[in-house]
Amino acid sequence: QVRLVESGGDSVQAGGSLRLSCVSSGSSLSTRAVGWFRQAPGKEREGVSYISDGSGVYAESVKGRFTISRDNVRDTVYLQMNNLKPEDTAVYYCATGPLPVQSLDPRAYDYWGQGTQVTVSS
Repeated sequence: QVRLVESGGDSVQAGGSLRLSCVSSGSSLSTRAVGWFRQAPGKEREGVSYISDGSGVYAESVKGRFTISRDNVRDTVYLQMNNLKPEDTAVYYCATGPLPVQSLDPRAYDYWGQGTQVTVSS
């Protein structure tokens, strides 16, 4: 049984930064692709970033502001979010999928966390 737990969500003002963390129990994150997704009220879940067997890949809306990274010692995946905007407000989820998943499509991922709320005020 794989269980993912996200943390780091908070309320910040526009221009601020947050770092989200994703940890796993039951399966090492270092052996799987990890994606970050978000869902705002009334909107579909969208892919933000993923890291597979190479560098991170980003949605256009966050490129240059967000950075995904792995810490294989801590078996944690981070999403550093800088220059946050009100439109980044959403519940953020991490998810894992089998390598070599290389997609921002949520259907490619099979295990999901419960999400962490990010609220950005103007």
